[in-house]
Amino acid sequence: MTAPNLLVRTEQGQVTGVVSRLASVTVYKGIPYAASTAGDNRWRPPLPPRVWKGVRAADRFGDICPQPDPVPGFSQSEDCLNLNIWTAAASSPDPRPVLVWIHGGRFLFGHGGEPEFDGAALASKGLVVVTLNYRMGVFGYLALPELGVESGHGASGNYGLLDQMAALRWVRDNIAAFGGDPQRVTVAGQSAGGASVVDMLYSPLGRGLFDRAVVESAALHPRDPAISTLAPSPRNLVQAEKDGLAYAANRGATGLADLRTLPAGDLLRGSDVNDTSVPGNPPPPLFRPVIDGWVLPRTYGETLTEGPPVGVPVLTGNNKDENGATPRQEVTLKQYRARAAVKYGDMAEEFLALYPAATDVEASEQTNAALRDATRVSTYLWATEYGATTSNPVFTYYWTHQPPGAQGEARGAHHGSEIAYVFANPHTVGAPYTETDRGIADTLSSYVVNFATGGDPNGPGLPAWAPVSDGSPTTFEVGTAFGRLSVADSERTDFLMRFFAARKAW
Repeated sequence: MTAPNLLVRTEQGQVTGVVSRLASVTVYKGIPYAASTAGDNRWRPPLPPRVWKGVRAADRFGDICPQPDPVPGFSQSEDCLNLNIWTAAASSPDPRPVLVWIHGGRFLFGHGGEPEFDGAALASKGLVVVTLNYRMGVFGYLALPELGVESGHGASGNYGLLDQMAALRWVRDNIAAFGGDPQRVTVAGQSAGGASVVDMLYSPLGRGLFDRAVVESAALHPRDPAISTLAPSPRNLVQAEKDGLAYAANRGATGLADLRTLPAGDLLRGSDVNDTSVPGNPPPPLFRPVIDGWVLPRTYGETLTEGPPVGVPVLTGNNKDENGATPRQEVTLKQYRARAAVKYGDMAEEFLALYPAATDVEASEQTNAALRDATRVSTYLWATEYGATTSNPVFTYYWTHQPPGAQGEARGAHHGSEIAYVFANPHTVGAPYTETDRGIADTLSSYVVNFATGGDPNGPGLPAWAPVSDGSPTTFEVGTAFGRLSVADSERTDFLMRFFAARKAW
């Protein structure tokens, strides 16, 4: 139903919203933030949306961007650059802080209308929440020499990132009409969405678009070998353009003009392939961001060492059961020792002394222990370097709560399991949630609201969360408990730091 006084004027025209699942919150769905990317606009930076006359009913989610698999209840098209806004600002005369959410999905899947991203609960706690769609896969990250020439920058391959930044510009220019404060915009994301946030911190084009950042399951140190298997590992332009030419030739296209006339389905077919040139299990997706000299001028490692162009407070961390860790780890003692020899080389004996195993059960347990320690140490190192080069606080976390149901039992505190709690939506986890889940969601979402409000997650009644400091390798547990946690014991921390230091930076 359409509620009274929900009419808002944007720069493109008037929109009306609808009452969300919470009566105090209005949601505006499917508002275009850029023009269609079909036809001649395919693989071009996003253009401004068309102006409309009259009043646009923003009462349903817009088309989502093309992806390999159908999504029940949603249509896909290249006219997909739209966003959704949840606000309860009518209840307050003061502008509210804004949270802009970038969805994950290996740069191949996902959209801003997923149920766990429903912003009503966060809006009821004082934020204006924005979710969005952006180009993915071959449509978002194809690189070609012709595209580089056309760009005027010699750059190609980062159209999805350019979409996200266009959405942030739209928010800056329009969010005040929805009760939001354009001077307090937090950009947040998980997995590929978190990697996108890191890329915006690393891009000079990100300056002035946001004031704080939340990076979930994406910020690892550039010398951590685990980064090579993940979406945050950007490609170099030369290889990306070679891959793009091969992809085009495989579809019978002799040039850019041919590619722009191909049906979207022909381009999508086979586009979810992995980048087999990168060692890892699994390798990262082939289509992902590119060090193109314009959107991303320097490598991941160089940018962190020399100082990212965007310096803002950051909240970042990882989950207990991701990056290879799982509650059902099955590793034999023989496999454990063989893998240690390959991974750690002349440091293998030291590793085996620090993570000793004499049985298959112990080998599985120590595999998990090493993976979890490495993740915490890696994120700590990223945080200390980012904080040192930008003079901004970084708050790190470690998510430990296993959600209810079969998926939680099988995968533990798995990749993405924190999202429903960040949005205070534990009812979306697909299994019966408890008062414990509700309490965790209330606490975690309160930290997020505080951070988006003032760049610091701390607030009345919450356990104290200290920012990362050099020489104090700790993080902050969220989930099963809330409190300070060592990244690892001192000997293991020292070992992992030395191991990372000896690796090549991504």
